[in-house]
Amino acid sequence: MAKRNFIDWFRTFRPSIATFSYYADFPKIFSNVDAIKIELNILNSLIGSKNIKQEFESILAKYPSVVKCIPVLLAVRSTEISISDENGMFVYAFNGMMHDIPVYSRFMDKSGLFDLMQNHLISNLVDYVTGVETGLDSNGRKNRGGHLMEDLVELYIKKAGFVKDKNYFKEMYISDIAKKWNVDLSAISNQGKMEKRFDYVVKTEKKIYAIETNFYGSGGSKLNETARSYKTIANEAKTIPDFEFVWFTDGFGWASARNNLEETFDVLEHVYCISDMENEIMKEIFR
Repeated sequence: MAKRNFIDWFRTFRPSIATFSYYADFPKIFSNVDAIKIELNILNSLIGSKNIKQEFESILAKYPSVVKCIPVLLAVRSTEISISDENGMFVYAFNGMMHDIPVYSRFMDKSGLFDLMQNHLISNLVDYVTGVETGLDSNGRKNRGGHLMEDLVELYIKKAGFVKDKNYFKEMYISDIAKKWNVDLSAISNQGKMEKRFDYVVKTEKKIYAIETNFYGSGGSKLNETARSYKTIANEAKTIPDFEFVWFTDGFGWASARNNLEETFDVLEHVYCISDMENEIMKEIFR
């Protein structure tokens, strides 16, 4: 393979690989809302109430299960909420009726939820919680983003003709690779003291290819650490016969760690970006 120019290669990096489902996982959002829809509709009767404290306590006495939906009204996932005030700290539990009814009533009052419902600041708790869940789901973008590059790489591995669990494998530890193909990987496992997991492993008749994937849309100290770590693995992998380390990465975030990336690029033969995959690099390297 002809020697590549880092600057030309780096120019092809993308600002984003977000899919339509990256921004909001609506099936998950709707599922979360449906799980408490009955309780939310019961609490809907409090909206605009002139006697909200007494009505809430009556509802709780008759339908104690409504307490489970209180945290999400404050955009909290936990079933416990700790509150500190002049009396110290108190933990409110919402996974069942763990306290007396007036305790929950006080929480609703002090947290502002009574005011929210009583003064018509909202008109329907189901719609309100759908909005809250959409906001909470945005926190999951980091995890979804981390998997986007993995999924993209897997797509191109399949496109190159490889079959999952036959000649390509997902999430394999060093010890699993060594055992499956009877190969000594002590050079990259610190003599068996480090147990690293690779995102994918491709096995051809001649070689084993251990693959890492990532995409960085924004910078940070982690990028420098990643580049240095993969540079080390690249050098260690060169001492292992019929074993190759392959890294697929991309993203404008690398602009802040460009020098470290270039250093790794210079020592790691198999480091590629999305543009390379689109140009069918998989068919060239996995032989």
